[in-house]
Formats: sequence, C-alpha cells, structure tokens
Amino acid sequence: MDRDDKLTHLDRDGQARMVDVGGKNKTTREARARATLRMKPETRRVLLSGEVPKGDALATARIAGIQAAKRTSELIPLCHPLAITGCDVEFHPADDDQRFIVEASVRCADRTGVEMEALTAATVAALTLYDMLKAIDRGMAIEEVVLLEKQGGRSGHYRR
Repeated sequence: MDRDDKLTHLDRDGQARMVDVGGKNKTTREARARATLRMKPETRRVLLSGEVPKGDALATARIAGIQAAKRTSELIPLCHPLAITGCDVEFHPADDDQRFIVEASVRCADRTGVEMEALTAATVAALTLYDMLKAIDRGMAIEEVVLLEKQGGRSGHYRR
C-alpha cells in the first residue's frame, strides 16, 4: 500500500488519530456545500414571505450556519480548528414548489481543507430552518447534504 492509499486518520494499531498537518504549507482553500430541505408548498410560501411565526428564519439560519462553520472542530472529533477567513450562507427556492436550497461557502488560508466546515454550515442552517418552521410543518425533511466544490491543497480542485 503506497502512502496515498493509507487511512490517514488511523494509527498503526487501527486507533483513531488526528492527522499532523504541521509540516504542510498554508494555502488558500475554499469549499461549497448544499443542503436541500423539502417542505409543503404552503410552508415554503410562508418562509419566502417572511411571515414565519418564530421570526426571521433566514437571518437566524444564516447566523447558525456561520456559527457552525466556526465550531466544526468542536463537533467533528478529528477536524482541526481553522482560522476561517470567510463564510457565506445563501438560500433560494428550488425549481419546484416544495424544495428549498441552502448553500454554504467557507474560505481559509490554512494547512487543511474546509469541506467539513462548509458541510456543517449548510446542515446546521437547514436544521435551523426546520426548527423555525416545525410548528407549521413537522413533515419537512433534509433530503440531501453534499459537497459541491473544494479548491486548494494537495488534492486540487474537486467539483461535483
């Protein structure tokens, strides 16, 4: 097994470990992720109208997503704490009348990527929307969370 085929988060005894990235150079890194939330058409209408009984759902979800990106290393055990230089969380309705899209992009200049931060931001923003809307639609579902793109680092550019 050559170096690239090894499981980097396991030691020789198969125990979980945090990878030492101290010898890597800091490079600019960016990742984008998407979460899709399915809801009733009426729920989506309420969300888009800004008439959510709990308050401004999109602003609350945006802040929650940013907070989540910053705290990813506290939630995912083997993630490194990163000095995030930027995080954007955006929302838009899908082409049908039931899905709502959350997209998060995260940037840093560091020794490891920000894929987990982008995925965490999108997921927590979607969870926050669920929380803000559950009083009117408990049947909502977060259907998909995916990495859309990542740039920087040794593995180069990935696009879904």
